[in-house]
This record gives sequence, C-alpha cells and structure tokens, in this order.
Amino acid sequence: MSNDNVFWQRLDALLERSKIVIDRPRGSHHPRFPEIVYALDYGYLDGTSSNDGEGIDVWLGSDAEQRLDAVICTVDLDKGDAEMKLMVGCTDEEKEYIVRFYNEWPDMGAKLIKRSL
Repeated sequence: MSNDNVFWQRLDALLERSKIVIDRPRGSHHPRFPEIVYALDYGYLDGTSSNDGEGIDVWLGSDAEQRLDAVICTVDLDKGDAEMKLMVGCTDEEKEYIVRFYNEWPDMGAKLIKRSL
C-alpha cells in the first residue's frame, strides 16, 4: 500500500469516528473579522486536535457524496501557524472558493492537495 493511500485511509478513519461540528454555518460571519462571510459550512472534528489546539478544521461542501477528497494546507503569518483542513463533499468550484478564501488575505497562503482517484 502506498504512503498516499495510508494517509487518506487514516483521514477517513478520523472522519468515521468523529462528529463534524459546524460552528460557522454557510452565510455566517467570522467571529473576529465580521467582513468575512462563509459561503460554505465550516467547522471541526469533535475529539481531535490540530496545531492550534482546537479540533481539526473541516469545510463541508454541497456534493451529495460527502467524501473526503482534498485537504488544504494553510499558513498564517499573523498567528505564526500552519494547519491542514479537511474538505468533505466539496465540488471543484467550492474547492476553488476555499483556496481563494485563504490566498486573498495578506500574510496568509494555502495549497490544495487533491486525493488521487
């Protein structure tokens, strides 16, 4: 089994055993930056932890299959951190929106990693 397959299988296992909590529903405003409006549901995996000490972040898209098929790695120079966020059920257009969401802000950057089919 390739390392790539192991990586995605482990992420699938995290998703299967964790509840997705949506704390920023589609249409809501960012708690610290009210000018930012979320076009997609955004939340975290309950019972997990990421670099920021919070649950692993999740973008939840509109695709009916709700499959994990991409992650986005982000760098935030203001916070001095880097994170990986899961993309579940995101269409190609929604993935493009998420990449723009991070890359259009000063001191932030993001890289999309798609799952091989």
